[in-house]
Amino acid sequence: MPGRLVECIPNISEGRRAEVIDAVAAAVRDCAGVRLLNVQSDQSHNRSVITFAGDPDAAAGAAVALMRKAVELIDLRTHKGEHPRIGAVDVIPFVPLGQTTMKECTILARRVGEMVWSETRVPVYFYAEAATGPHRVRLPDIRKGEFEGLAAKMRLPEWAPDIGDPRPHPSAGAVVIGARKPLIAYNINLRTDDLRIAQSVARAIRESSGGLMHVQAMGVTAVSGLAQVSINLLDTARTPMARVFDLVRTEADRFGVTIAESEIVGLVPLDTLLDVARAYLRLREFDRAQVLEVRLME
Repeated sequence: MPGRLVECIPNISEGRRAEVIDAVAAAVRDCAGVRLLNVQSDQSHNRSVITFAGDPDAAAGAAVALMRKAVELIDLRTHKGEHPRIGAVDVIPFVPLGQTTMKECTILARRVGEMVWSETRVPVYFYAEAATGPHRVRLPDIRKGEFEGLAAKMRLPEWAPDIGDPRPHPSAGAVVIGARKPLIAYNINLRTDDLRIAQSVARAIRESSGGLMHVQAMGVTAVSGLAQVSINLLDTARTPMARVFDLVRTEADRFGVTIAESEIVGLVPLDTLLDVARAYLRLREFDRAQVLEVRLME
């Protein structure tokens, strides 16, 4: 892995219009020094996750290019979807890879925030490791009220943006930029169309309601019509994916409901999947060096 490398995973508020998603992804692909790794869209969430990586300066340029194109093409005044959002580009996280440190990603996030405001006039909030106050660390706290309530929220002194005027961009709202550890977006669909069951399961598993540490969750309706537990896994080293899956299954069983399927949104570290294999296959002393592709890449 190169020494100075940053992963960037912007979430844009568009998951249905292929031509818009393609245009925003192309804005990244056209930037020198970055590699577009993945584009994954969800129609019910009406949201796309775009993943790319490169050296810090190149990643900064690509993030701003993506922001410009998304602001041009996405209008939140006509946007509807299951996932909470405050911006055409809702969040831009930077994740350190290789020899890059979290502090460097925090500095990068702040620099990109200045560039975004200068070029698009979209107000900026900083979150996670780049947060400017304890009440801004968690993304759900910043998103509360969503785009529709953003103007009123920004008038509150404690919720003025970190950069920019205290009023939303008319069509693009605001953007949240930060630095964080790798996060896994993980959805579990239940064999029911009863949204209340998914919401109850989400309350039971998420940290903010007294559930598992390092887990965020909400109940939504998937494009298939099934009730979905939409989950962010913030630290799978401390709360493994298998433990989350098992608790969702246990909580769903209380309602007589089983799991239909699950999906990973975007990219996932190999070690996370190996932990799942160790848990469910009960593999004894299994090492990642036993994975053929890992050995071939050495």
